Amino acid sequence: MSPRPRHVDFHCHLDLYPDLAEAIAQCDAERTATLAVTTTPKAFRQNLKLAGRSKFVRVGLGLHPHLAAQRKSELALFEALLPETRYVGEIGLDAGPRFFRSLPEQIDVFTRILAMCQAQGNKILSVHSVRTAGRVLDLIEKMLPSDRGRVVFHWFSGTKSEARRAAALGCYFSINQAMFEKPTAQELIQSMPIERLLTETDGPFIEEAGEPIGPGKVQPALRQLATTLALPFEETRELVVSNLVELVR
Repeated sequence: MSPRPRHVDFHCHLDLYPDLAEAIAQCDAERTATLAVTTTPKAFRQNLKLAGRSKFVRVGLGLHPHLAAQRKSELALFEALLPETRYVGEIGLDAGPRFFRSLPEQIDVFTRILAMCQAQGNKILSVHSVRTAGRVLDLIEKMLPSDRGRVVFHWFSGTKSEARRAAALGCYFSINQAMFEKPTAQELIQSMPIERLLTETDGPFIEEAGEPIGPGKVQPALRQLATTLALPFEETRELVVSNLVELVR
């Protein structure tokens, strides 16, 4: 993403804000390199149309695990659209109580998307892995070698050993401010290689002062990340930007 960004929001649902065009404009004004993830293939084209002239917003083609069972029929559309973007997301698995019953369909959808990405190559994936980090890693290891695609774990909530395994497979991690609410967050993040860390908002799902966090507003996550890494804020900010540059190079 050029010119060089000042901040990185590698997972944000820009199209779920009231005004998508305004959300994109905010990211551009703040020079925040933003991955605008989508939840269904049918949402992709409108995002791409409005972000087409943005210097800092890129659009991911997604099929969210929460919608895998209902939107499985859109996989053919997903495959048709995939050549139009380097970025894929939001995809993945979720074995939380609300979505556990659809896990077989989620696995089928995720497996087929990984196969598409492997076939086309050079994709960067933003991956959801609630209570499924091990399963997700198994599928990545089996189906998507690091020379065929790169994976960024969004809001990673696995164990430290799973984080180390992900890092060994070449994965990155996008960190948001809500992750620090867990008492074990600092230890988990400290187990991740610093050269693989990015920031995200997951807006508008994360709230600040009772309101949805603004698109690209990663400064709260950056401050907490800097404290966790025992680094100055500005050094942490530059680290994250450099990590993104390396990822997309």
